Amino acid sequence: MNFKPKYIVFGLITFIIIFLMNYLGNDAPDKLSRALMTAFAAVIGLAIGMWFYKRDKNNNHPDFD
Repeated sequence: MNFKPKYIVFGLITFIIIFLMNYLGNDAPDKLSRALMTAFAAVIGLAIGMWFYKRDKNNNHPDFD
């Protein structure tokens, strides 16, 4: 996967938004670790989703109908 600067910016924005949503809206004693894990999982999920989205459309794999 080619890591272009716009994908890195999208990942950072996603991490910041998800982290702040989980950190500020949580009253649990371990809110920092929960917010970090959730934000990292969101960025990883975004990266996997973008990898599937930007895959080569002309691959030689057969379509399973």
